[in-house]
Amino acid sequence: MKFSVSVIIPVYNGEQFIKKAIISVVNQPEVAEVIVINDGSTDNTQNIIKKLQLTNSKIKFYQHKNNENKGRSASRNLGIKKALSKYLAFLDADDYYLKERFLSDKEKFQSNIDIDGVYNAVGFHFYREVSKTEQKTLKLNTVIKNIDPNDLFEVLMSGKYGHFHINGLTVKKSVFSKIGFFNNNLVVAEDTEIFWKMALKCQLITGIFDKPVAMRGVHDTNVFNREDLYDKYFLRMYETLISWCTHNQVSISNIDDLLKWLWIFRYKTNTSLLQHICFWSYFVIVNPRLLFSKLSIKYFPLIRLRRKLFPFLFNK
Repeated sequence: MKFSVSVIIPVYNGEQFIKKAIISVVNQPEVAEVIVINDGSTDNTQNIIKKLQLTNSKIKFYQHKNNENKGRSASRNLGIKKALSKYLAFLDADDYYLKERFLSDKEKFQSNIDIDGVYNAVGFHFYREVSKTEQKTLKLNTVIKNIDPNDLFEVLMSGKYGHFHINGLTVKKSVFSKIGFFNNNLVVAEDTEIFWKMALKCQLITGIFDKPVAMRGVHDTNVFNREDLYDKYFLRMYETLISWCTHNQVSISNIDDLLKWLWIFRYKTNTSLLQHICFWSYFVIVNPRLLFSKLSIKYFPLIRLRRKLFPFLFNK
């Protein structure tokens, strides 16, 4: 059976990088279409895409109604809905694929018909001066070994064997019928949330983890080094992901693991005990599966903060 992929590229004001990204995709023989979603760009991005369209029929151009800027999640979701291929892949507009991006994926899918996706290593391309710390830490976005699909959720949540990036992921389009679409309410961490949902509900296997199949562009306008954004939206991601889990037959043990991290993030915020109690009371009410489990008591703020609130009870 022919292996063909629809590649989805969301772009906002990407005039500096979008041509390189698109060309890196159309040159892949497995790619049937390149779906470029213009997310309300105000620079020359649209003209660049339109000119490239004249040179290659694989390139398809879409934008939101009234040329609105709706964010990466909404743009990827539009691309998923428009895609015609059985297999989907993603590329950020300031990144690019390397040669033979899908060769290994093709072999994996053809030899393992029951799998839902394959993830691979992604490297870094620096468009600006690089610090010594970045030289050491930004080498490969990857896991460091083959991961059993049944262990993937725990591995990703703990980070003990690394993480993968969306540029290195190829999945069946049917995956989004199982888990839903990207979360439009997350400005960052939307890819982390979707990866964890896939790990919980799908069979994802490790592809190439020791060399890159794509490159991430590192430049002055990247958001992945914005700690303030990630602190805010990681907390929101845990909240929405736990709610999703309670309504999608995810095991209580997995929900328990997520709740531990939710409270770690909440402890970092400048939040009063009363606010914690109000949050938790509302949270269990809107997620009734928690209300009728031991987790409603285990994670009640007075229980979680007992050592801090009543240290004298624990002094020897």
